[in-house]
Amino acid sequence: MKKITAIILTLAMALSMVACGPTTSTTPTTKNEVPEVEVSNTKKADIVIVGAGAAGLAAAIEAVDNGAESVIIIEKTSTTGGSLNFTSGSMSGAETIAQEIDGIKDTKESFVQDILKNGANLGDEELIRTFVDEDVDAIQWLWDHGLSDNKFGVDRETGTMNVFAPEHALYSIKRTIKPSPDDAKKYKSAAHEILDIEVAKLDKVTIDFQTTAVQLLNNEAGQILSVLAVDQNGDKVRYDAEKGVIMATGGYSGNQKLMGEFTENGSNYLPGGSSAADGYGIYMMQNIGAYIDEEKMSYVPTFPMGLDTGNGPGKIASTYMWKTGGICVNQEGKRFVDETEESVEIREVALEEQTNAIQYDIFTDNIINSAVENNASVFWNVFYAPGKPFNKFVVTASSLEELAEKLDMPAEALTETVKKYNENVESKTTDEFGRQFTEDSLDTYNIAINKVEGKTYYAVPLKALCVMTLGGVKTNKDCQVLDANNNVIPGLYAAGEVVGGIWGRFVSGGTGVMGPIAFGRLAARAAMKGEIASEYEMQPAQTVIKEDMFAKEETGSTEPRFDMSKKLNDGEYEATVDGQEGPMVVKTTIKDGKISNVEVVSNKETESIAKAALEGIPGKIVSGNTCDVDTVSGATLTSNRIMDAVAICLEEASK
Repeated sequence: MKKITAIILTLAMALSMVACGPTTSTTPTTKNEVPEVEVSNTKKADIVIVGAGAAGLAAAIEAVDNGAESVIIIEKTSTTGGSLNFTSGSMSGAETIAQEIDGIKDTKESFVQDILKNGANLGDEELIRTFVDEDVDAIQWLWDHGLSDNKFGVDRETGTMNVFAPEHALYSIKRTIKPSPDDAKKYKSAAHEILDIEVAKLDKVTIDFQTTAVQLLNNEAGQILSVLAVDQNGDKVRYDAEKGVIMATGGYSGNQKLMGEFTENGSNYLPGGSSAADGYGIYMMQNIGAYIDEEKMSYVPTFPMGLDTGNGPGKIASTYMWKTGGICVNQEGKRFVDETEESVEIREVALEEQTNAIQYDIFTDNIINSAVENNASVFWNVFYAPGKPFNKFVVTASSLEELAEKLDMPAEALTETVKKYNENVESKTTDEFGRQFTEDSLDTYNIAINKVEGKTYYAVPLKALCVMTLGGVKTNKDCQVLDANNNVIPGLYAAGEVVGGIWGRFVSGGTGVMGPIAFGRLAARAAMKGEIASEYEMQPAQTVIKEDMFAKEETGSTEPRFDMSKKLNDGEYEATVDGQEGPMVVKTTIKDGKISNVEVVSNKETESIAKAALEGIPGKIVSGNTCDVDTVSGATLTSNRIMDAVAICLEEASK
């Protein structure tokens, strides 16, 4: 919302001028400079949590289970779930109830070693071991609270609910489960659904939606027990915690500027999650002296299969046509990796290094037919085939030269690339990238060997897709935030993506869901049972993350969607606009020359994210008699679609 955004930015700039460094200490109490802030309201609770994602929801439940009489969650969007709204919710664990049922023998030690290996041996072994231990109980808790009744994706060959997840580096044993939510219209993941249901049962937990935390406040003893926030009305609210503040605000996968600050092509990565994941929570902790390892801020894993639909977060949507002979080329029309490499990380890094972090899957009608014959055409059948939702992104041509022209790449380079590839197929030699073309090389990632030739050539543009980041503040195994001297900052805890360096350079399958849940539980338990140290001398703020990483870009246009001075003819008008997963239909009623009703007749938005906009924007339009109103935080795209549709209706009504 425009008013709130302006207030937050102004407030953030002003607060950044407040010194948080050490001052002259006295005996026996350390004297720290306490920020002076004026607020409209103050709220108190045993535990204050910033962020209502997986970590925040899990922490709230665990805090109550450990004796908290009051918990307040501050959430800047209009819904719970955080990144769980953008993931299918795979979970992984060792020695779990799911493995016991499947008869799979596994060990926690094997899980630890796999995570370390998958993270390029750059992870924090102590925190990984802490996670693996807590993970078993966290999965059991979910199981006991409804997960056992969910439908699971199963291994095709064995029928087990534990599977290998090919979107990540494979574990040494099947330990990933893929449960579907009961209410698939409202939830993307079963974990989010269960956490939501359980939090709703707790009258000791309050969630303040559309409220943005802007600063952590210390007291004279150096304890961090207060949070300054701005609510949906633009009012400043102070939240005071008795036992601790838990930061669970997520990472920075929605902030391309911040990703670009620490990675070569990060500003070109396709965000696959919420724009609310902007890294500001990490910045807030930095400003009170929390330690951030700058090198680990560059740990930004991607998926080499992101489709930019132009409507919100990117989609994981590989064609997988390289399994039956297709190739991947960069903007220059050249191959850059063995497309059939089973290590996702190798393909991931290779794409990150290409111009604009974009590749084109190149294939033909013959290759599609081969995929169908070999039961490898699932993504094509579901997403890209004629009549399917992403078919409009498929580029077709009758020749490579025509295809190159449509893709704005050098035709000579593309034709030479394909010629060389086809020669390798003919000669059955291993190419310069290590791709093999012999029958004994066939496996899960190399199902059939074919030349790139046929009557029709196809291309699908795919980008490096980022759904989570791995940099952030440093914590100990009790989730207490540490300063640059490795000392605990009293009262402050962190869980989820705001914590840096746990997993290493790459993330292991299922930890993106279970990591926040496990550490959220640990943080709440530690806060409820621990004693808050005093006489802590606050450390100077770091400067790893710069303030301008959060500056909003000027759109350059302030033109209204529709000139409301025009005369409107009474009647009902209907307009259709592109939505997230399909068309949105909006009906606008004009009575006495004014907007009297707006109804979203049908939509294909993600309900858990779009609900507040679908319910709130129509009323705002009617009450303001204008199609230009403030968007709902966290549902900006849905808000704009409704306003765009109403503008079309008004244009029709003015004729």
